[in-house]
Amino acid sequence: MIVCWSVKGGSGTTVVASTLALIRAAESQRGALLVDLAGDVPAVLGLAEPSGPGVSEWLSNPESDSRMTLQSIAVQATANLQIIAKGSKTITANANFSQLCSALETFNLPIIIDAGCGVPPQELLARATSSLLVTRPCYLSLRRAAQISVSPTGIVLINEPGRALGKHDVEVVIGTPVVAEITFDAAIARAVDAGLLATRLPTIMSKQLAAVA
Repeated sequence: MIVCWSVKGGSGTTVVASTLALIRAAESQRGALLVDLAGDVPAVLGLAEPSGPGVSEWLSNPESDSRMTLQSIAVQATANLQIIAKGSKTITANANFSQLCSALETFNLPIIIDAGCGVPPQELLARATSSLLVTRPCYLSLRRAAQISVSPTGIVLINEPGRALGKHDVEVVIGTPVVAEITFDAAIARAVDAGLLATRLPTIMSKQLAAVA
């Protein structure tokens, strides 16, 4: 299970998580599952907003024996990729993420979680094989990252032209290695804006994230 997160909005977490899920789905005979805790995955993949319940509704029911199954709310995004949308409810910090992890394991698929902005719940981090902090080489982002008590297992760095800070600065401040660098490319933005990320994944994006997928 790969958990993607950021400390500042607009860092590119959803695009990174969605790309990782598309890569894993293409590589795995069984496909892959993308769990959306932030709410932007359908838009990034160019899908209609799911009208049914999502993970927030599942988490809001404290009685595990009376919950709907996660399998019943998963939506087929591509031939090999399923997504579980966020849903319409607020996901609170005291939600039972341990039970969510156990339920996700029943899929027996590669799982990628878009945890959005903020430190993910400890239960998710404890069960994850990789915890990827997505960040730009931005002073404000690094300032926030330096103040958190949780260390990711790796950093996905979104490089932007003209920034004074670089890979070494990011690694020193956060104390974690950069495991992938995404070069700023207009083709990525065009694919997202046109709703084509799921069908025309930019080659540069898939190549640069292949090592951590």
